Amino acid sequence: MKNKIFCFFNYFLFSSVLFSQQSEKSYKTEYAFVLVIDGPRYSETYGDSTCKLSPILCDSLRYEGAFFENFMNNGPTYTVPGHAAIVTGNYQRISNSGTVLPRNPSIFQYFLDAKKSSKNDAFVVASKGKLDVLVNTTNKSWHNKFLASTYCGPNGSGIGYGSDKGTFEKVTQLVSSPEPPHLLLINLLAVDVYGHASNWKKYQESITVCDAYASNLWEMIQSNPTLKDKTTLFITNDHGRHLDGVKSGFISHGDKCDGCKHISLLVLGPDTPKGVTVKKERELIDISKSISQLLNFTMPTCKGTFLQEAFKSN
Repeated sequence: MKNKIFCFFNYFLFSSVLFSQQSEKSYKTEYAFVLVIDGPRYSETYGDSTCKLSPILCDSLRYEGAFFENFMNNGPTYTVPGHAAIVTGNYQRISNSGTVLPRNPSIFQYFLDAKKSSKNDAFVVASKGKLDVLVNTTNKSWHNKFLASTYCGPNGSGIGYGSDKGTFEKVTQLVSSPEPPHLLLINLLAVDVYGHASNWKKYQESITVCDAYASNLWEMIQSNPTLKDKTTLFITNDHGRHLDGVKSGFISHGDKCDGCKHISLLVLGPDTPKGVTVKKERELIDISKSISQLLNFTMPTCKGTFLQEAFKSN
């Protein structure tokens, strides 16, 4: 009987060690950046086989990483809820005005707590000032704790809408620094703003401008010795727009129609194989889960799943 118990104990111990080794996978990624291009329709980006408006993202860069062609926002399809889903790993019906904090702690809070880093090691840089709310939460255990740095809206004021040009100047400053943040979220607003303005020409032009911004960001990452071969970049959207014939068409968004829900995700980085197209449906809340696993910290309130198709451990 004692021998059986001893054998069982050894088997249990061996299994526990093996499970631990399998679950603690290592990745080359040390920095994680998320670029959110606010509000383009899939039909004007990756859904257009000619790549007319996004010649870099939809053609050349697409084959440098993993592209998720069935990527969804399965929650409220507005700006603040969409971004909150990205950073908390939870969908929430939250005010789109930026006057209410998310219920759940953000990925920035979990990261800063786990790594014992200064607030400048995690950053939100957004053209929309209302996205300043992304770094905090109403959760009593986390409220006003481990707050990341923000530069949202005109001159980083946290109020109103700034220009994508000004936003990208701040991004350039951070990404080109010898000590860039390890965690960075960027929001570019022009596509969404011109859509709401019913300016079809400017809406299309803004998609192309954001395409260039995305390319420039990836080039800056590769040009900085601190970031090169250590950074994973997620390029996505917070929501889409109504399809033609649905309500006001491209002018608006906010329901569960396919035009609003179907967005995109392109992942580039040292742990991501090139030329991968993922057909399986994935969603916004999976981004924070993936980042937490890549950077090796826990995020227990996140409801997303790891984007395993995009990453190979070492």
